[in-house]
Amino acid sequence: MRTTIAPIAAALAMSAGLAQASPEDDRRAVAALDTEFQAAVKRNDAATIDRIQHPDMVLVLGDGRVFTKEDHVKAAREKSSVYEIQDEEPGTQVVRVHGDTAVVTALLRLKGTSDGKPFDRRVWFSDTYVRTPEGWKYFFGQASLRLPDEAKPKP
Repeated sequence: MRTTIAPIAAALAMSAGLAQASPEDDRRAVAALDTEFQAAVKRNDAATIDRIQHPDMVLVLGDGRVFTKEDHVKAAREKSSVYEIQDEEPGTQVVRVHGDTAVVTALLRLKGTSDGKPFDRRVWFSDTYVRTPEGWKYFFGQASLRLPDEAKPKP
């Protein structure tokens, strides 16, 4: 009997902890997770990308191309892009939380090479996170087309 109750009690304690997180705690947690994700992309850290992304994650680019979690993990393993810069512009990250959904927006600077070709651009992105039993997971992303070089950051 004790072996049956212990896992149930642990699961209830974990779910109670998730339910008791304040919106501000959730905002901070998602902000940190998205920053960790951006750093993992910069390092081509496939394990961290895999851990943070939801199994059904997709990213839609401004030109309509769609990338899945599997695409991201494969690209990191193969190091098809090498980043000199892959960072949010300071002060542009905004996190909005509503229940079990959070959306991160920020201006992202990307500079490096992809399949041997250089790139240097800035894009606005929105990353949507959902709360799961395993914690927050990156579920859906959308990135703008390349911004003009003279565009000013606006959160």
